[in-house]
Amino acid sequence: MEKFERRDFLKTTAAIAGGTVLSSMPIVGAFAAGSDVIKVALIGCGGRGTGATFDALSSGFNIKVVALADAFKDNLDSTYKTLKDKWQDKIDVSDQHKFVGFDAYKEAIKLADVVILATPPGFRPMHFEEAVRQGKHVFMEKPVAVDIPGIRKVLAAAEIAKKKKLNVVVGLQRRYQTNYREAIKRIHDGAIGDVVAGQVYWNSGGVWVRPRKPGQTEMDYQMRNWYYFNWLCGDHIVEQHVHNIDIANWVKGAYPVRIQGTGSRAHRTGKEYGEIYDNFALELTYPDNSVVYSQCAHFEGVTNRVDEQFQATKGRAYLSANGQAVLWDAKGNEIYRHDPKGNPNPYQQEHKELFEAISKGEYKFDNAEYGAYSTLTGIIGRIACYTGKVIKWDAALKSDIDIMPANYVWDALPKVLPKEDGSYPVAIPGQNTNLYI
Repeated sequence: MEKFERRDFLKTTAAIAGGTVLSSMPIVGAFAAGSDVIKVALIGCGGRGTGATFDALSSGFNIKVVALADAFKDNLDSTYKTLKDKWQDKIDVSDQHKFVGFDAYKEAIKLADVVILATPPGFRPMHFEEAVRQGKHVFMEKPVAVDIPGIRKVLAAAEIAKKKKLNVVVGLQRRYQTNYREAIKRIHDGAIGDVVAGQVYWNSGGVWVRPRKPGQTEMDYQMRNWYYFNWLCGDHIVEQHVHNIDIANWVKGAYPVRIQGTGSRAHRTGKEYGEIYDNFALELTYPDNSVVYSQCAHFEGVTNRVDEQFQATKGRAYLSANGQAVLWDAKGNEIYRHDPKGNPNPYQQEHKELFEAISKGEYKFDNAEYGAYSTLTGIIGRIACYTGKVIKWDAALKSDIDIMPANYVWDALPKVLPKEDGSYPVAIPGQNTNLYI
């Protein structure tokens, strides 16, 4: 995917995201010198972090979890108990190696060969940057940022990770799923010709809400309800739909040059839903002028759809995370159907391949770059819908709009605050466009 936009972006990245500082760091190796035990630290003890650690421990390699870190002690305690109950001999975390608070990640990273980054995604750039600075291999959940300055940080750190030969895997697990790998290999080999159009979907019900508690600070409330605030989540087009957007980019072997779309809060409109939209529809236009239509929504009680399909000059394709993959020729004749029987669990496969490379002392994975660009595609899509504007890729790259808080302490105020009635400001297309680009 060595497209012009990558080269241009990396020039900007080095200048703006502190790439010159990172580049001065020495090249280092990172794996359990003198030991065959791979030491793991989990940063972010929520459900996804716990699940990712289960997947890592299921990989079959000699792994021990040696440190846990989370902003909330109750999250950490719950995850520790869950892990210890299941993996008694593989959890070696003393009380001194349980770190709580906004800076907890720094101390946990010091103790490990590999770090699992699974906090809300707004924190991903700073955590990834620190892991690379300390010379650690990384598994990080998607998405990898929530704004464009964050993307620049990730890309700058990714370049240093390559120089240090640090393996980096991103939790876009479809990249490790057999049906996607087999079908997209055939697409890239020309089985259905040139892809000229596509449609990608994540339409489902919404997610949890955690009610506000008496005396709770605004920072604490937003952190507990991270899915509903862009500085933590990026909106569901970034946090969730990035999976399907990434497939579009993978199939096309490129990234969009411009994006336009629409979205709104049509169903989940209460103050408990923060500032995010509940539906988005995008047109992703690629360098060859082909267009992929993207749709995602959080509507309860409607038909769910999470899949991808593509039309090409010699046929079409259908892909799904449930294991399906079918290719047809231009006359509708089936030319490939994937058999999912016996296929490995992709959530576990991404960890298996990562830890296999580390155990062999191999450098194989640099997922941070495509993870960043697919995340960026979702961010630009959010901006296009919030503003009602056509957003060009190269213009978006120049954005310095940083949506993260100025300080990370419990009594600090995030940049988006509730109004007198407890509701939060919501983007209205055509208004306040300077807030988003």
